[in-house]
Amino acid sequence: MAGSSGSGKTRKSASGRPLEKYRGKRTAGCTPEPMGGTSPKGGRRRFVVQKHSATALHYDFRLEAGGVLKSWAVPKGPSTNPKDKRLAMRTEDHPVDYLGFEGVIPPGEYGAGKVIVWDTGTYRNLAEHDGRKVPVTKGVDEGHIKVWLEGEKLRGGYALTRTGRDGERERWIMIKLSDEGADARRNPVSTEPASVRSGRTLDELPEDGKRTQRS
Repeated sequence: MAGSSGSGKTRKSASGRPLEKYRGKRTAGCTPEPMGGTSPKGGRRRFVVQKHSATALHYDFRLEAGGVLKSWAVPKGPSTNPKDKRLAMRTEDHPVDYLGFEGVIPPGEYGAGKVIVWDTGTYRNLAEHDGRKVPVTKGVDEGHIKVWLEGEKLRGGYALTRTGRDGERERWIMIKLSDEGADARRNPVSTEPASVRSGRTLDELPEDGKRTQRS
């Protein structure tokens, strides 16, 4: 797992291939997950939250940055209550094509289970230092990012801060900022379980993985 760095360069594997770890965990042709994809130039960066019923149900929070998706597994899912501190475990970078992935990862493959696009949209970077924007890739390396989400379920500012490690995995905390998107009474993880792409819940996905959707 990448450690802290003040270089500001996108963190890559030792071989210089940012998706090597992702591809090394998966078997091309055996899983419907995308194996590549690049970010278009210009425009607002995108984010996705995927609800994933793997060994344990969790939500994968991903931000498009540095040509990949910077990713965290959030066991309880994002909250709209600023008082909640959500554990977020850093995972390997994913290809940008994963933004639209929805379907079933077959048994025997890494992360086997059903995946839906629980929320998606665009985001803007809020992190600054001495009046200058801190790139998201640098913020991930240094252990702190702050973004404004414009999703269908999640809106407003969120901060993620690295707090330590569990073995090789980085442990982060995800917090909703106090703004117009904050609502302590709302609990979209419980009240809005369906995909924003297909309208289906995890239980409504086909068991055999057919009709997998990609963007």
